[in-house]
Amino acid sequence: MVKSFTKGSPVLLILSFSIPLFLGNFFQQFYSLADIFIVGRMLGKFPLAAVGSTNSINLLFFWFIYGFSFGASLMVSRRMGASDMDGVRRSFAINIVICTVMALTLMTVGVLSVRGLLKFLNTPPEIIDDAYSYIVIIFWGIPLLLLFNMLSNVIRAVGDSRTPLYFLIISCVLNIILDVVFITFFHSGLRGVAFATLISQSVSSLLCVVFIVKKLPVLKLTAKDWRFTGKEIVEHIKTALPVGFQGSIIAIGFMSVSFFLNRLGVPAVAAFTAGSRIDATVTVIIHSLGTAMATFTAQNYGANKPERIRKGIFQISIITYIYCIVTAILFIFFGHHFAGLFLMGASPGTIDMSHTYLIINSSFYILLATLAIFRGALQGMGNNLAPTLAGIMELIMRVFASIVFSRLAGFTGLCFACPLAWFGSLLPLTIALVNGVYKHDKLLPPYISNLSFF
Repeated sequence: MVKSFTKGSPVLLILSFSIPLFLGNFFQQFYSLADIFIVGRMLGKFPLAAVGSTNSINLLFFWFIYGFSFGASLMVSRRMGASDMDGVRRSFAINIVICTVMALTLMTVGVLSVRGLLKFLNTPPEIIDDAYSYIVIIFWGIPLLLLFNMLSNVIRAVGDSRTPLYFLIISCVLNIILDVVFITFFHSGLRGVAFATLISQSVSSLLCVVFIVKKLPVLKLTAKDWRFTGKEIVEHIKTALPVGFQGSIIAIGFMSVSFFLNRLGVPAVAAFTAGSRIDATVTVIIHSLGTAMATFTAQNYGANKPERIRKGIFQISIITYIYCIVTAILFIFFGHHFAGLFLMGASPGTIDMSHTYLIINSSFYILLATLAIFRGALQGMGNNLAPTLAGIMELIMRVFASIVFSRLAGFTGLCFACPLAWFGSLLPLTIALVNGVYKHDKLLPPYISNLSFF
């Protein structure tokens, strides 16, 4: 089950590792859509609106949780690449400790602040009680969510991206079934939907624990593995916190876009929502490749093989750029058909606005691809400053576009929020990557030297 990224073709290793990540993200999106469909059809528009009103708050916490656990797991990858198996187990033990503390902290903060956050976001009075009853149960389950993310990221860190996918699929299917059971047989409304999420997360976490105990002896902890130093804890936290904050910063940026989008009216909101759903579906491949790049880089960084990092960056960039170009061509010429699938019965003007969104964003997908790959590589090498600065730049640019561009060009101007954010984020990442990878040991090999793919 353990897989090394320090030998073999970089592009094949990264692609094979990223496929389960992509499928996992796809199933998460599928579950989200199914959850919304079930609530809307079985409970009605007000409960559906209540769930929707919690989305930005949920993402704010979720992206921090995923980022924190993923960042901490990169230390496991580095020690795995260095063939330091004692260090791998100590790192796993540290992951357990710091993620437990973080889970309890986030749970407490979330439960105590959620009603205030709902009021701050101007949640309509007629749905705020339902929204609170739903999200507060989700926040009580934050330890379960963080446990699953921590365990699945550690399993991926030692080279196995397939097993977490299987457990995620089981969790999603179970969640959908329990949604129907709690609503139909127990008449528990949104509380039942929330409890269904907690139960499914508990099952997936338990499956991860059983798998590690039974199938991954490299992660089997003994008493000596818990004898780590304070310096090691700080090292893990310094890697985990910036990645977590990056996710939260991005979530805040999207909240600013939503704030100005709501002022443009219902057709604009519907068009933007449809476009962003399609956009998220196709860019999940890009983000999955960026995550795979981080694990690949971390292992090779631990093994002191900068030449493999350079080769991996070049090879996976070419593959991703081809995908971006093909996708952009499809959206430019056929985007209105994709938008029409999500906007049944909408006016032609609304569909045209959604098509405009797809044209603008897809035209800059190469920026997003470069951003994802560069950020993954830097995170894998333990560079915390550049990705954090990139996240701040992304937030600034997205807010700037929301305020200025939306006033200058309305909906079209707001569509440039993401491309402008990607461009701003790339600046610190590119500078850091050139200094960290292409000037490593004072070597600056020409890019053309990495053209060998296999």
